[in-house]
Amino acid sequence: MVFLEDGACLKITEQELLDFGLRTGDMLDGGTLERLKSAAGISNVKVTAADLVGKRAMSRHELEKKLTEKGASQAEARYAAEWLEAIGAIDDRDYAALLVRHCGQMGWGPARAREKLREKGVPRELWDEALEELPEAAGEIDVFLAGKLRGRTPDQREKKRLTDALLRRGFAWGDVKAAWHRQGQELSEA
Repeated sequence: MVFLEDGACLKITEQELLDFGLRTGDMLDGGTLERLKSAAGISNVKVTAADLVGKRAMSRHELEKKLTEKGASQAEARYAAEWLEAIGAIDDRDYAALLVRHCGQMGWGPARAREKLREKGVPRELWDEALEELPEAAGEIDVFLAGKLRGRTPDQREKKRLTDALLRRGFAWGDVKAAWHRQGQELSEA
C-alpha cells in the first residue's frame, strides 16, 4: 500500500515496488505517480482475473467480459487475459472440450452443446474438435427413451412429448426419428 499526501491509498504489488524502486518517504513527481497508478491498475486487474479463473473454468471472451463488468478497461481486460493465456491458466480449446463433456453428461445433443459454446464465447474454429467429445447421439437418445418408457408402449401424445423433449435437448430430428424406429415405433412428421 502506498499512502499519498492527499490521504489517498494506492494498492500496489511487490512488482511495482521493485520496478519503481519505492522506499518509505519517497517523493513522486506527477509523471511517476501516473505511471505507478497505471501499473497498479493493471496488476489489480490481473489479480482479479486470476481470482475469477481460480473459481471456475471460463473462456477468454467470458473472462474479458467479467473484467470489464468489474470496471477494468477493455485494454486492461485483454492484457490480463493474454497474461493468463501465456501462463496456461486459460485455454479456450481445453475449456471447449470441458464444456462439451459437461453437455454430454447432462444428456444434451449437439445443437444444445453448440449453443453453450456460442453462449460462453468459445471461438467457432474450436467447436468441431470439441464436439467430437460428445457421446453418440443414437445411444444417448435410446437411453433417454428407455428410462422414460420403462418397457411401455407410448401413445401418440407421450411420443410427441418425448420427441419434443429430445429436440429441446439438442438432438436432430433425423436421430430422434431413427431412435423411435429402433424402438419399433413409427413417428409421424406432423
